[in-house]
Amino acid sequence: MRRSKWLSALVLIATAGSVAADDLPENWDGLVQVKPKKMDAAYVMPGADFRPYMKVQLDKTEVAFRKDWLKSMNDTRSGLSHRVSDEDAAKILEAAQSNFTDIFVEAFTKAGYTVVTAPASDVLRISTAVVNLYVNAPDVMEAGRSRTYTTEAGEATLIIEVRDSMTNALMGRVLDRRETSGGAGVQVANSVTNLSDFRLLFKQWASITTKGLEELKEHSPVPVDLKPKQKLD
Repeated sequence: MRRSKWLSALVLIATAGSVAADDLPENWDGLVQVKPKKMDAAYVMPGADFRPYMKVQLDKTEVAFRKDWLKSMNDTRSGLSHRVSDEDAAKILEAAQSNFTDIFVEAFTKAGYTVVTAPASDVLRISTAVVNLYVNAPDVMEAGRSRTYTTEAGEATLIIEVRDSMTNALMGRVLDRRETSGGAGVQVANSVTNLSDFRLLFKQWASITTKGLEELKEHSPVPVDLKPKQKLD
């Protein structure tokens, strides 16, 4: 699938290995970096008013592995039966995409938003991407399967852009790199445990996102003279 223009530009920064606020520009595509609360970096359009938006239009989530993830996995595995195939990788991406979408739809619905598929004056368009996805111990179908153990299922970086659905005006952007929350010590890793751990990560992001949007409404309209690293209050 051809990667969208907005994602391609952001991935160049996200794949640099850090999304710390100090490593990112203070002004970006007309947005000003604000002091983030629970995300690594957050940007808002000066003067933006989020109060009119009671509905959201969620674009299809784009998911991408970290560069050379498949190669690095297979370099450490002996025998063809232990290798992660292209089909295995595609199934992981598909599962991540569908679970992420389901969780975000549920989160916004619970937060009181109506999820729609068409633009309108009260609709906020939200584009999401899960990039640099790294699964530490991917499950593969193999004869004589052996158990794999790990302390963490993996990690990923979340990218979100929000726009007015009618004008397509960019209003906000956030980036956040996060590891899954492992259990106590080493645990068995398989497709079930990996999915469970990443779902918990996606739920964390969904909760932070919906609460963050409510906070933006409380502080709207955003100051026109917004200063870099300013805290919205």
